[in-house]
Amino acid sequence: MSAPAISVIMAAYNGAALIGDTLRSLQAQSFGDFEVIIVDDCSTDDTRAVVRGFDDARIRLISSGTNQGVVAARNRAVAEARGRYIAALDHDDLCRPDRFLRQFTHLEANPGTVLLGTAASILEDGVVHPGRLAPVSTPALIEWLLRIENPLVWSSVMMRGDAARQLDPFTRPEMVFAEDFDVYHRIARFGAIARLDEELVIYRRHTGGASQRHIDSMTGRATDVLAETNAALLGDEAMAIADLIVRHVMGQQPVPDRHTFKRLGEALVRLQDDFLATRKPDPHSRRLIRWETARRWARIGRIGLRSGQLDLGDAVAVRPDHLGLGYAGIDALVMSRLVGGARAVQRRFAGRAAG
Repeated sequence: MSAPAISVIMAAYNGAALIGDTLRSLQAQSFGDFEVIIVDDCSTDDTRAVVRGFDDARIRLISSGTNQGVVAARNRAVAEARGRYIAALDHDDLCRPDRFLRQFTHLEANPGTVLLGTAASILEDGVVHPGRLAPVSTPALIEWLLRIENPLVWSSVMMRGDAARQLDPFTRPEMVFAEDFDVYHRIARFGAIARLDEELVIYRRHTGGASQRHIDSMTGRATDVLAETNAALLGDEAMAIADLIVRHVMGQQPVPDRHTFKRLGEALVRLQDDFLATRKPDPHSRRLIRWETARRWARIGRIGLRSGQLDLGDAVAVRPDHLGLGYAGIDALVMSRLVGGARAVQRRFAGRAAG
């Protein structure tokens, strides 16, 4: 058989209830030159039976003899992939009909792009919601956002196969729960990373998902990835600053005090200034980078105010260059502080009652 244009890699574990819908979304693709490699990680339900029920020569099932985890399953799938491009997809997510056509066309037209994601909708409790990441992107913005968060949904990603196969291993076992984030950073040395702003994937959010069950592990591994990426610039501070970014930018935890708020802002400015100076993005991308960074800074401030950990003076006074008020406006900050003040009063009364 000739090699397909696209190899879809899918790790599956106890996905019998959902994998059928996922495969049907692949069969509905307007671009049909693909194979699907499903590595079942020793499921204890009917996942394998559901997959075998599809009479489609493009779908190939590989059964693991033992449960080894998602990293080993994805690595096995990549090793078996024959396509010029490799598309990621989890067993519970869905593809819009034109996903493969749009990504294949873009990658063919842009040989310098090594990895291409798409925007994604969110399916939760049976309702599809719009995605929550930056609505407009450029490759430079995506590259910058990778320094402070994860701007890509794994199930939306398509990579050049020759680049993916140079990652040895493709996903690193020690980075489990942030292995996708790690792949983006490691594959970037082979070319540009970009994102289509159309919501071509539906990401299913549910309580059983790994992203909901392993927050602490994801935080630790993401910190390792960012510390490694920024080590040359930040030196001995790399791990501490990566921890601040992961907790408060990515994880949206309230900053505990004004000192932490100030240190985080200074770190963001330092990273952003270095990125703009070394990458020299075009004026449009530069504006997007500044805007999206300032939006995140405003969110950090509002979260701190609402939690009662910061006061309004902190939010106004701690304003690093280029971030200002984060374009939130003083009214939004005042409202957040009112909410935070009310919560602080409630906590004081609760403490007195308990005493």
